[in-house]
Amino acid sequence: PLNLVEIERRISLIRENLRGLEEQAAALSGAAVEELNARRIADQEAQLELLIKQRDEILESRSSRPNKPSS
Repeated sequence: PLNLVEIERRISLIRENLRGLEEQAAALSGAAVEELNARRIADQEAQLELLIKQRDEILESRSSRPNKPSS
């Protein structure tokens, strides 16, 4: 399993990839190019959704743990 830092890093990279793909899609035309970009964007969005879910689960498990008493 990935740790929170690695998940956050991957989320950031995927968001950058999505921005680039969206700019590419706006600049290029043609059915084949549009379909390829649509698949790439959908893939990146699916990966982003999975990573956000993993991050949220980690954060939720941390917040639901009982606090250790301080010494």
